[in-house]
Amino acid sequence: MDYNLDLKADSRLLRNNSTLSEVLLWKKLRAGSMMGFKFNRQKPLGNYIVDFYCKPLNLIIEIDRSSHDNKYEKDCYRQKELEKLGFTVLRFTDLQVKKDMNNVIRGIEIWVNENKKNPPNPLFKGE
Repeated sequence: MDYNLDLKADSRLLRNNSTLSEVLLWKKLRAGSMMGFKFNRQKPLGNYIVDFYCKPLNLIIEIDRSSHDNKYEKDCYRQKELEKLGFTVLRFTDLQVKKDMNNVIRGIEIWVNENKKNPPNPLFKGE
């Protein structure tokens, strides 16, 4: 998947200035900790930077912070664009990650178990 090269510096900046919820979830996802699947954080995809991305599963995980409160329509459009490319987007709130990590991880594990054999193909879905 190609991405906008202008986003590379922005993604690095976001990685270096992660929120607490991003740090907490990253500890659970990094180094193949999620059922052996590798995740990247603050990954440029197309014209967007996503919080977490697992290439073999075509899975994006987004954490909605309070900064998203007034961006619902923009987030919906962004998610639809990513889904057109064949990605699945799982969304969790900042509060869920901070206060209910066990259920966040369980939700991701359930999705992975249901989709790991046949992940969507971003080259063909949505065409």
